[in-house]
Amino acid sequence: MSNNHTGKVITANDLLNGDVVYINSQLKWALRLSDAKVFIDDASFEKALTHANKQQNEVVGIYSININLSDTGIAPNHFREKFRNCLLYTSPSPRDS
Repeated sequence: MSNNHTGKVITANDLLNGDVVYINSQLKWALRLSDAKVFIDDASFEKALTHANKQQNEVVGIYSININLSDTGIAPNHFREKFRNCLLYTSPSPRDS
């Protein structure tokens, strides 16, 4: 029996190359949804969102997405986010290492 939980992930697009990025647990931008920080409480989410909004020189279009978290990983709830998660990276990036 799997344990399913809901939460939020902060996402944006890299300002230089358009790659989809996600805030990770170090409040840095990561290319993979699997590296994203899942927020389950409002206080830590709001703090991270405030931090993300101060990084307008790195990313554009910052917003949160609702996700399901299970034994198999993070899964976006909405089709748009599922699609964005499947996009190929446009170029090698220092974020990928």
